[in-house]
Amino acid sequence: MAVLDFEKRIEELKEQIDVAKIKGDSHAASTLAKELEKEIEKTFKNLTPYQKLLLARHPDRPHAIDIINAIMDEKIEIHGDREFRDDASIVCYIGMIGDTKCVVIGEEKGRNTKEKLARNFGMPHPEGYRKALRVAKMAEKFDLPILFLVDTPGAFPGIGAEERGQSEAIARNLFELSRIKTPTVSIVIGEGGSGGALAIGVADKFAMLKYSVFSVISPEGCAAILWGDNSKAETATKALKISAEELKELGLIDDIIDEPLEGAHRDYETTAKNIKDYFIEKVKELKQLSKDELLQKRFEKYLNYGSFNEK
Repeated sequence: MAVLDFEKRIEELKEQIDVAKIKGDSHAASTLAKELEKEIEKTFKNLTPYQKLLLARHPDRPHAIDIINAIMDEKIEIHGDREFRDDASIVCYIGMIGDTKCVVIGEEKGRNTKEKLARNFGMPHPEGYRKALRVAKMAEKFDLPILFLVDTPGAFPGIGAEERGQSEAIARNLFELSRIKTPTVSIVIGEGGSGGALAIGVADKFAMLKYSVFSVISPEGCAAILWGDNSKAETATKALKISAEELKELGLIDDIIDEPLEGAHRDYETTAKNIKDYFIEKVKELKQLSKDELLQKRFEKYLNYGSFNEK
């Protein structure tokens, strides 16, 4: 498993514990275990926004398909936008989460080099967003709740994507999902980058995993624009306020979903269970509302975004 810079001391202690156990030195192993516990607590209770960004991008972090495989039963994948092609960076499934019939739509980055190329590194083309909208409208037709799993550095900015209407596809999703007549829950599981995330981020309940990030632009892109130097990404990360805690404080997200202290990549099962429990709980709440009440509350939620100060 990949080790981040701020985790190196933790890994050193784990190796020392393994050596002590091999030598049969139980006293040293016990002492080191206590030190390890304190080091983990100190490190992960005081993460900077940039360190949380690194966790959100961790190469072993669970992706949309990992979560889908863990929480869905009797699932069937749905392909294509019925206009151009199937975009593999957006995955759509119909099936069961617990006792709830539902649709899950997620952004998938791919794990190895071959998968990353096939998934376009999780950067959807316009046909990906049109596929997501087609499946969402199908869910509305059959009164099925929708779970969106957001994980993208951003929408693909290539010439072909722009020629096929990238900005229109994102804008169309914002418009249509804001008035869709079925309960919707959107969760950022890794990166939530710009319009690429917003296109499947309009929902009745919008949540983030504890170490995920959500931003109008990548910190590297922000640093390049503001200072002409993308090496200042850490400074940009702090200024952008992209962590779950910061966004919750600003009122831009509804909830923070807990994940293991050392990150979701350390325990897929617990992370998936937390997402599943959150989705089931929120769908039960939303199903208590009539269609008109659902739309009205969604309208009021987005109308109340933002703030200003009078001088």
